[in-house]
Amino acid sequence: MGAVSKVTDNSDMLKTEWDAAPPDDWDAYVGAHPDGHAFQTAGAVLIGNRAFGLPVYFVTARDNGGQLRGVLPLVEQTLIPWSRCLVSLPFCTYGGPLADNENALSSLIQAIEQIAQLRRADRIIIRHVGDKPGIPYPASLDKVSMVLTLPGSKDELGRQLGSKLRSQIRRSDREHPLIVLGHAELLDDFFTVFCSVMRDLGTPVYPRRFFEEVLKGLGDRASIMMVYLGDAPVSGAMMVRWRDSVKVPWAATLHSVNPMAINMRLYWELLSLAIDRGCAKFDFGRCTRNAGTYRFKAQWGAQPVQLYWRLRNLGSVGSVTAVLDNRSQLEKAVKIWRRLPLWVTNSIGPYVSPRLPW
Repeated sequence: MGAVSKVTDNSDMLKTEWDAAPPDDWDAYVGAHPDGHAFQTAGAVLIGNRAFGLPVYFVTARDNGGQLRGVLPLVEQTLIPWSRCLVSLPFCTYGGPLADNENALSSLIQAIEQIAQLRRADRIIIRHVGDKPGIPYPASLDKVSMVLTLPGSKDELGRQLGSKLRSQIRRSDREHPLIVLGHAELLDDFFTVFCSVMRDLGTPVYPRRFFEEVLKGLGDRASIMMVYLGDAPVSGAMMVRWRDSVKVPWAATLHSVNPMAINMRLYWELLSLAIDRGCAKFDFGRCTRNAGTYRFKAQWGAQPVQLYWRLRNLGSVGSVTAVLDNRSQLEKAVKIWRRLPLWVTNSIGPYVSPRLPW
């Protein structure tokens, strides 16, 4: 699928186009842009297509010489209980447009509006970090990333965390945990833990093939860390390295081992690995302000970085924020999901999760 449109103003003329396949210079642009992220690279944008068959659009803006001046990765979803939605990007924290200037940004926004009209979309959702006033859609501000500036050594990190946290981390030593770092060979164990924890939280789980495509799409930027007690996997995290930072978009620890401080040990090992690799920042991932996960991440010294979820309603259905803020409906769904047997949630979850606006 491909299309071309032209946008002009008094100072410049840009050509915007979109296609299901990335142009050859896409990754070079993302890699060079100061706001670029691993999830905006071509392989990562295609995760939704390869895991769920979702349409993907690589939207670009070029000047008269053919030079890229902006890119916008886009995935088309059919959401519950709504219909067609264009999202940049689902399934991860960082998405949205990257542009050289306001003219390029405006061109990309006009292109997404054209795609929405052609696809008869009901909504546009643009999720990005850093304020971009040039995106003319109202923003929801309840989501943040929690980011810790790393010290130069693990000893410094220990002193920075304080005696209480250090004591919790040492508690896990009594269980003699085994820490293993790897890639796809650890996926089965990670997925086993992840499925169990997501059911207990009342959240439909992504299918295993989703994480397979994450590992393929991100290549050596992604890795898995697992914690074992004996032969049993009890905790794990998927990490993504980008420039001078490590991000943990997915992590899970069995509730049964919480009294053993295994989750604290997992994050200590993750932070230590990031320091050993010379990283300057550790991104604990997305959460809602003042929620339990927010407080857990804040105790490590992580600071909130504002995320912007911009919503454009094109249809007659109610606003996304109104639906998401209906806590009573959400709480009912969570309670029901928690009561279901694990084999049921593992069977149903992969069909539900790609249709949720997370």
